[in-house]
Amino acid sequence: MSNQLILDRALDALGDPMRRRIVEKLADGPQPVGELSRLLPIGRPAVSRHLRVLGDAGLVRHTTRGTRNFYDLAPDGPLELQRWLTTLWDSALKSFAAYVAAHPEGQDQ
Repeated sequence: MSNQLILDRALDALGDPMRRRIVEKLADGPQPVGELSRLLPIGRPAVSRHLRVLGDAGLVRHTTRGTRNFYDLAPDGPLELQRWLTTLWDSALKSFAAYVAAHPEGQDQ
């Protein structure tokens, strides 16, 4: 799968506010679906659907312990997203530095 496709899937998945809340909850550690649905204003079936989208995007993974499925953040899941954001941030900082260098009159003497 191409890096662009991985990035697109991650951004699409995180475009939904409830999926972002799920990712935030999983930052605290692995959680079963039932616990996530208790922490969120949606039921277990909706949480499961959101987890499936996040899993397809490579952002979360699941493990089975006994009869329970636990979900957690995939260790390398946000890597392409992080690279993309770093590139954007670096570009913005370079543009800002160029602007400041071109407009010295705005600096304190």
